[in-house]
Amino acid sequence: MFIYLNLNPKKRNVGDCVVRAISKATGETWDKTYMGVCLKGLELCDMPSANSVWGAYLQSKGFEREIVPNSCPNCYTVADFCKDYPKGTYVLALSSHAVAVVNGNVYDTWDSTSEIPIYFWRKKDDV
Repeated sequence: MFIYLNLNPKKRNVGDCVVRAISKATGETWDKTYMGVCLKGLELCDMPSANSVWGAYLQSKGFEREIVPNSCPNCYTVADFCKDYPKGTYVLALSSHAVAVVNGNVYDTWDSTSEIPIYFWRKKDDV
């Protein structure tokens, strides 16, 4: 379920999780994603790391935001999400991290499957 992936060209893995996750989910290069999110931040007069900024970027790429099932808000993990959503492309927002999930697999620089997702972005035409 966890697949190591670091799309950062310098293989850095701190502070750019949103860019890495979106890059995987959209199929764009890290550079293109970084510039796109930064430009969206400029357009919205906010920092690229703001949830509203990278969310607007994902929305412009054909993603829609959904809420994680509320059956167990403190125990529903990324691994649970992968079991419940085995097909499709998603970007999950965690409390201080973002991760790509594609067809039930978590793509990240570390195994975040035990983390708790808050909400997620789903590629509209992918499910």
